[in-house]
Amino acid sequence: MKIATKDTWKVLPMSIPEKFDIDIEFNEIEFEKIKVGLIPDSMDDKWFVYFEDGWLYLHRSWTGHLIFKANIQAVSNGNYVIKAFYAEQDKERWKVDNREEILHSFKNQLSYLSKRSINNPVKNAILGLTVGDVLGVPVEFQSRARLKESPVTDLRAFGTHNQPIGTWSDDTSLSLCLADELSKSYNLANIGNSFVKWYYEGHWTPFGKVFDVGMTTGRSIERIAKGESPEFSGECDEGSNGNGSLMRILPLLFYIESIKDKKDKYQVIKEVSGITHAHVRSCLACYYLLEFASFASADYKYPLIEAYKVANHGLIKLVNELEINQEELQKFQRLTDGRIHQLEEKDIYSSGYVIHSLEASVWCLLTTKSYKEAVLKAVNLGGDTDTIGSITGGLAGLYYGSSSIPGDWIEKVVRLTDIEKLMNDLSDAYGIVNC
Repeated sequence: MKIATKDTWKVLPMSIPEKFDIDIEFNEIEFEKIKVGLIPDSMDDKWFVYFEDGWLYLHRSWTGHLIFKANIQAVSNGNYVIKAFYAEQDKERWKVDNREEILHSFKNQLSYLSKRSINNPVKNAILGLTVGDVLGVPVEFQSRARLKESPVTDLRAFGTHNQPIGTWSDDTSLSLCLADELSKSYNLANIGNSFVKWYYEGHWTPFGKVFDVGMTTGRSIERIAKGESPEFSGECDEGSNGNGSLMRILPLLFYIESIKDKKDKYQVIKEVSGITHAHVRSCLACYYLLEFASFASADYKYPLIEAYKVANHGLIKLVNELEINQEELQKFQRLTDGRIHQLEEKDIYSSGYVIHSLEASVWCLLTTKSYKEAVLKAVNLGGDTDTIGSITGGLAGLYYGSSSIPGDWIEKVVRLTDIEKLMNDLSDAYGIVNC
């Protein structure tokens, strides 16, 4: 959810203000929610609200007219109070003239603002992908048949990489490197250098050491370390279409959401994917994932099947407009024909190939009804369990919200305090609510 500012919406001043005495007190958490304001999502939302310099302003969304304004002050017990507010008395702008009705309306708006649930897509995505990764690390490369015999039902320790419980892999590490740089600015060279720092110095690793890295990713980062620009460091042959850019692309969602033109959006995605995976197929897979993620976010309230249709339409339109070889679009046909969710598990592949990882993650999300169910289904497919768990987890976190992720799973994540700080930094950078 974005923080509302005066410039977000059309605003007109109050014409005939009248002061109303009132005494409303609320705590710090409620005050933080009030300060977020309210940006209308549709014509059904009747109010635009923002907070500035100690004053709360409530405008009618359709006309922009200011109807209520109130000064909010801190009090000695750490709470906040409103002692009076002003209400519009011009009947052409606000037809309510009964004092009790005016008081009731203002109190109702305050109650809604202060008690509502606030959605933070940054937290949803990053916690979602991290926990999905953590679930998959201990069983990476195990077969589906073996996991049928001993399915993952909870977090595990050790296993494939002999790591303690709560350990995340390169999927989360590189996602956090990207998120960290995006919290400062969009700079491709800095993103590439952050990957180098991860590879050689353990930057954004759980314990200061890299224990897992894909071959294409490793070779590309080595080129940057030797002086190659990240614009040209990625491998672009058809054989270099592993899931190494798809697994780390999700934090880019918050930067590209302000880019309206789909071609410009794709260009940025192509640049970031291309640091390691520059083949058009990997770039298109990243575009598809972010298109799906954008409309699957809890902010948009789209049913998952509708977000899936939007992603399919968006990919087809992009390929046609950019005149990309139609043979590449055919690689995505099991997704774009709109029936991926109708496939049986035996028809879903869980390898490290970018198309397989994308298909599996979308399938897991569309065929389950909760975060927990989705990520467990993803991990128990076997194969590249950490990556498919992470991609599915990021999408499921965005759709169901971070509150849907089991709390005891989150608590066990290594370096959770550092991740929380990074999530706040990224939220602040893009005007997204922290509370």
